[in-house]
Amino acid sequence: MKIWIKLLVGAILGIALGFLVPENPRLVEGLAWLDQFALRIGRYAIIPLLVFSLTIGVYELRQDGQFWPLALKNLILIAGVSVFVVFAGVLVTLVFPSSRIPILAEEQTDIIRLNVPDSINDIFPYNMFSIFAGDGMNLFPICVFAFFLGMGLTYDKSYAKPVIALVDSLSRIFYHIASFFIEILGFLMIVLAAYWAIQFRGILQKEIFFNLILLLGILAVVLGFGILPLFLYLLKPRRNPWVILYGYLGPAIAAFFSGDIQFSLPVMLRHAKENFGVQRRSSSVSMALFSTFCRAGSAMVAAVAFIVIIRSYSSLEITRGAVFAICIRALAISFLLARHPGNGAYTALAVLCTDYGRSFEAGYLILKPMAFYLIAIGAFLDIMIASFATYVTARLSGYSGEKNVSHFI
Repeated sequence: MKIWIKLLVGAILGIALGFLVPENPRLVEGLAWLDQFALRIGRYAIIPLLVFSLTIGVYELRQDGQFWPLALKNLILIAGVSVFVVFAGVLVTLVFPSSRIPILAEEQTDIIRLNVPDSINDIFPYNMFSIFAGDGMNLFPICVFAFFLGMGLTYDKSYAKPVIALVDSLSRIFYHIASFFIEILGFLMIVLAAYWAIQFRGILQKEIFFNLILLLGILAVVLGFGILPLFLYLLKPRRNPWVILYGYLGPAIAAFFSGDIQFSLPVMLRHAKENFGVQRRSSSVSMALFSTFCRAGSAMVAAVAFIVIIRSYSSLEITRGAVFAICIRALAISFLLARHPGNGAYTALAVLCTDYGRSFEAGYLILKPMAFYLIAIGAFLDIMIASFATYVTARLSGYSGEKNVSHFI
């Protein structure tokens, strides 16, 4: 059975379970624990897979003389797609405004910040190997380590040859380990979707969030299943963009119900390789750069939600200058969410509220009941952008192949 079908069946069973089970606090608490356990299993192999794949990928690209051209293509795509997605989402929100949300009394128990100085310090700790001792939430220091290790392998082949063979073998071994966990994600999806459905049932009962839920849902479908695939028409020779979309349904389902980028990255990497023949040297670099610097989907969701908050707090019209400032802030935040793989959209919203000031510092709390939904939409768009961009850069660089749709996993 194809992976996307396993994930879809698991998601449907989970949603049915979530809507049918009675409202029981102990049951919800148990599902919440199982949800976190499922996320741990899905993310279990991501760090060794990324370290060894990126290391050997950097080495092979250096041998081809293509590392910097490929990295530059990825960075250009990150900048262009981020600008388009954030500004497009805000524009749609202004044209089709959501209804106001009543101000709810929510207690602020903690302050959410990006902690940019700490993120920079994490890149170069006092001990290089200490990056493996953390919880793995921030993959960027690990990517930097793999980058320097890959560069180091090009120093002297006579000394590096045994290490190159070892790293290559470990990359392939952990790819197969990750593939095993991907095969059982259908069962994990039942838990993830059930807990998601229970939370979704709760916000539907409140009704006040319905318009925002609908707006974000339509935006996600149009961008993820419509506009992004259409950009592939710009590639020569042309290929049916809906075939590419079909090949990435697995990562899309995984990202939406997990709300976690790191949970979805191994799924995306395997689909890129098995469905489109994207070579490891290209997919590992694209995965590292997009998971670190391109969270445009989460930033767009945060910008849309923030505009709804402003309209809920105030009856004054938002000026063009304020709209542009919100877009620029959201765009900047999209490049700084590497430490937040599982709550990107809600973190971005909190930072937008805090930075904007003017008594909006705690405004994000009125959307706290639907934080999981914001995160799900943001993660879905983030992984779809990363998936399409991985394919595009591989095609432009000659690192992809052609596979028959019947052979897709």
